[in-house]
Amino acid sequence: MAEITYPQVGHKVVAKVLEMQSDEKPCVISCGILRKEIEQLLEKGDIDVTVHFLNETLHNDYNRLDRALNGAVKKYRKQSPAGVIVVYGDVCLGFNGEMKKLIEKYDVVKVDALNCIDCLLGGKGKLLEMDPDHKYLFLNPAFIQFAEKIRGKTKEMTREMFSMLDGIVLLDAMGDLDAYQSKIDEIADHTGLPILERKNIGLEGLKNVLLEALDRNQQKRSATK
Repeated sequence: MAEITYPQVGHKVVAKVLEMQSDEKPCVISCGILRKEIEQLLEKGDIDVTVHFLNETLHNDYNRLDRALNGAVKKYRKQSPAGVIVVYGDVCLGFNGEMKKLIEKYDVVKVDALNCIDCLLGGKGKLLEMDPDHKYLFLNPAFIQFAEKIRGKTKEMTREMFSMLDGIVLLDAMGDLDAYQSKIDEIADHTGLPILERKNIGLEGLKNVLLEALDRNQQKRSATK
């Protein structure tokens, strides 16, 4: 945001003007899994929004995530006249239309994606094109840290947990995946899964998902004026 000078006015007035400018931007409520990627898009000026991230560990419990997401949407919908965009997938609350019901309840816009990985790939079900039988464990830096916590009491128990999968696919959106090599090797060892592929996907897929949702949000607002 560019700095604006207001001669002969107090700090409270300046703060109020800056707050109003922030309110004029759409509000994105996103899973913390995508924090680094979305912050990079903001820094590059590819998107112009305010963002509120929810803790990525909420994915461990549908009920906790449901409560947190309901609370966040309810709060920021009131504070954001420019609209709210939810950056979660269709199945992040369960497989029986729970996310759709939440979006309809608050009449907000959601990205067109199945989950966070689908967001990174460009959404619209591209994840299913790559993995139609759900046989891969996809890892980006945030999921690497997340996956480290999903373990059984023993290596054998962990390998049993992941035995239905064929292998690991690495996704590098930020060009920083090499810094996580030791953790990747550790995950591969504990799960017993081979590294099948590394995809340097960049940020274009996520950017397009967000821009498409922002466009739908703008069309929605224009239609209600």
